[in-house]
Formats: sequence, C-alpha cells, structure tokens
Amino acid sequence: MTELRFISANGLRFGYFEEGRGPLILLVHGFPDTAHSWAETRSALAYAGFRVVTPFTRGYLPTEIPADGRYDAVTLGADLLALIDAFGESSAIVVGHDWGTVAAFTAAQLDPAKVRFLAAVALPHPASIRPLPRISWGLRHFVRFKFFGGVPWITANEGANIDMLVKRWSPAWTFGPDQTAHVKEAFRQPGCAHAALGYYRAMSPLLSEVEKRKVAVPTLAFCGDTDSVMNRSDFDHARKYHAAAYDIVSMPGGHFMHREDPALFTSSLLAALGNADLLPKREAPPVA
Repeated sequence: MTELRFISANGLRFGYFEEGRGPLILLVHGFPDTAHSWAETRSALAYAGFRVVTPFTRGYLPTEIPADGRYDAVTLGADLLALIDAFGESSAIVVGHDWGTVAAFTAAQLDPAKVRFLAAVALPHPASIRPLPRISWGLRHFVRFKFFGGVPWITANEGANIDMLVKRWSPAWTFGPDQTAHVKEAFRQPGCAHAALGYYRAMSPLLSEVEKRKVAVPTLAFCGDTDSVMNRSDFDHARKYHAAAYDIVSMPGGHFMHREDPALFTSSLLAALGNADLLPKREAPPVA
C-alpha cells in the first residue's frame, strides 16, 4: 500500500499518494471519486519512469476542507499549479478526470508554461460544451447538487446513489463494491460530501475569462464509447478551443473509462507521451 503523505499548497494541506522517480505527472480525480481511483495507473506510470502524484482535491478528506468555501474552476487550477511548485518542479504533465479535468484545463489556461502536456478524461474544453438536450439531460444532477443541497441524497442508504450515478455514466461497466468504497467512506466524514458538492455550487453558466481561453499546451482527450453524457462529436467540436496539438482517443467504456480498463488507458497515454517526446530517457546499459 502506497503511503499517504501531506503537503501544503495554495493555502491548503493536501493529502496525496506518490510513486516513482522522474518527470512529474499529476493524476487528478473527479466526482464521485478519490485519489485511490488512480492506483493502477499510478503504478504503471511510475514503472515507466515517471514521478506520479495523485492528490485528493480540495475538500476531499484527508485533504483540508477550505475555510473560505472556494471551489471555482480557477481556484482548482491554481491548486494544481501550487502543487507543482510545492513538489519542487517547474512543470508537470497533468491528467484530469471529470472535475479534475476542469482543474487541469484552468491550470493550463492560467500558466501554460507549467503544464507540459494535458490529458482530459471524459470532458472536453468546458467552453465547448453546448446546451444540447442530450447533454443537458446527462448533466441533470448539476441542478440537484447546485440548488437543492444534494448532501442527504448522495449519502443516503450507505451511498447507494453513488453507485447509481457511476452506473448511469458508465452503463457498460460491471463494478464491485470495492470500486466505490473509498469515496463512500470519504463522504461519511464530517463536511466532506458538502465540500465535494461545493464544486457544483461554485459552477456558473457564465465562464470566467480564464476558462474561455484557448488551451495552448498539447492535449490528449479521452472519449468513452459508451459514455452517457459526452460523445465523440462533443470532443470534435472542442478542437477549435485548442491552440496547440489536440488529439482524441476513443476508448471502450463510459465516463470512468480509465477505471474500466486501466491497462488500455495507461498504454494509450504512454503512446501519446512517446509521440510528444515526453517519455523518460532510459540510460543505455553499460557496454561489456
């Protein structure tokens, strides 16, 4: 079991797991999820020669719940930039899923020099998302979480609605109780579920000027073939919001494709990093 560690960044104490040595990769979880969800990918990337850090994002215990209640997208991006600094690095590869993708995008928009490469899992550039009936229906949980205080709903019946949401968004995934146990345990802790829904309360249909910016770093977007919310056309539509290289990988699976097939996800990510000349350089064996 990888040891839980702590570090201070952007005024908060973050819990995180770390494996490997080499160029820094941040793997940033979304909702309803925790840093535990990256375990297999973290180990595989560490084996490939990277220093891989998986933080619990703000408000997700054991990371501190912010006293000021700030969960807006720009703050989430600033967290990642501050973590890069705190880990003693000048830049990092950033991989985000769901709200972690929002954080990854805004980190790249705030300071593209610090994000060497961005991988966006299950969510295209936020400014590209259209109010289509299909998408609006798929995102209907936003209304509950933003306006109707969804904490009792998300914690009811030992977190049964968490399983329902995961199944709704990844309908072809047959998952066991271990796949959602960590987030259910986190949401049982005082204040954690309220903090996690703070991301939705902070969301505005009017994006900030930062969020509207084109992304100026190489980006790989992962699209799930059976995602019930976003499909390939949404990722194609987002291309005009990227000012650097932008590639799309369609994968079997839904919103949680990186967990449904972590081996395929990791191999696809490593292939893209290789194409971008971002794989760690291996020392040649000594000549006999």
